[in-house]
Amino acid sequence: MSAASGRWAVLCLIALAVGFGILFPPNAPRPPVDGLRITGEIQHFRLLENPRSVPELPFADGTGKRVRLTDFKGKVVLLNFWATWCAPCRREMPVLDRLQETLGGPRFQVVALSVDMFGKKLVPPYYRAVGLKRLGIYLDPKGAVQRAVGVKSLPTTVLIDAEGRMVGALEGPAEWMAPEAQALIRYFMNRAGD
Repeated sequence: MSAASGRWAVLCLIALAVGFGILFPPNAPRPPVDGLRITGEIQHFRLLENPRSVPELPFADGTGKRVRLTDFKGKVVLLNFWATWCAPCRREMPVLDRLQETLGGPRFQVVALSVDMFGKKLVPPYYRAVGLKRLGIYLDPKGAVQRAVGVKSLPTTVLIDAEGRMVGALEGPAEWMAPEAQALIRYFMNRAGD
């Protein structure tokens, strides 16, 4: 590796670290609830110090209909950014499918948002190959929502409360069926309407 390419690599790593700090503040508080622990499978989940509204940018569902995150207001949403080429995503998607089966309904929704450039062609066969039956298909081929949220790597999962505010995020895959992950989601489901 040349000195110039080494410096370039260091600068890229610094830029990623700075960007990561914006979305995931290092000193984010833990949920103010007795018994709720962010440990185990979701130990790297970070609550945002100042929850912010979801972006108004549209994306598409599997039929091509325009959808916005605000369309899910009233539900707690686990928004997962993923792509068909992402190996950790392939391991995580069946877990998200089971989570949708377990908790999905009028108060909770998993929104698995593909950022594949050719998602309309790639995602439906991918769902069939992996055996996903409960997750809806959502597509952000230009990565507009991904950029607006500040997602730097895949998979990244953002938790949105029923008021439509991004309350926390986790970079990397997680076992969302783990008791601590479900407890975190149920905490926000129970707060809906407070």
